[in-house]
Amino acid sequence: MSKRTVFVLAGLLIGGSIGQASAEPKTEWEYPAIRGYGKVRPYPDAAAKPSPDRIYKVLFDISQGAEMPEKPNSGLDHVARLINTFALVGVPTERLKLVLVVHGSATPAILKDERYRNRFGNGNPNTELIQALKKAGVTLYVCGQALAEKEFEPGDVNPEVTVALSALTVLPLYQMDGYALIPD
Repeated sequence: MSKRTVFVLAGLLIGGSIGQASAEPKTEWEYPAIRGYGKVRPYPDAAAKPSPDRIYKVLFDISQGAEMPEKPNSGLDHVARLINTFALVGVPTERLKLVLVVHGSATPAILKDERYRNRFGNGNPNTELIQALKKAGVTLYVCGQALAEKEFEPGDVNPEVTVALSALTVLPLYQMDGYALIPD
């Protein structure tokens, strides 16, 4: 076999492998528990998978505002992603004890639609996500001090969200009860 034949065969084999690899379909994003938010991809052989038999107590500290007022807050979406990630491996939402507290520049995310519209010119893009999180069993708080700082009133808050005295009280109280903290 000549050198040229070897190179041609090698090229065909490599080219065929590359073509075959690129022809494999990409795994699509999934939303196993909360549709439209918190997209996840399955990795069947991944490490550090949660057990469906345990109870998971997680506290989210959400203080970063949305990059654009017409987009959902990424911190709230992150909570949906945790729920979807755990659902992906068979952990029922009943085994998730999730709490979030919104404060700082994230505070407007929890406003009623009309109040959000008054401030930003469009409806609150987080309203549907807040409802989905509440339906999934998430306890939602907003820092009362942040409301005052941002010149909002408790009546401006989405009814699915509870006004807490402060994020500075929610965070230690839940951590003292064994909740793992996930900051944004």
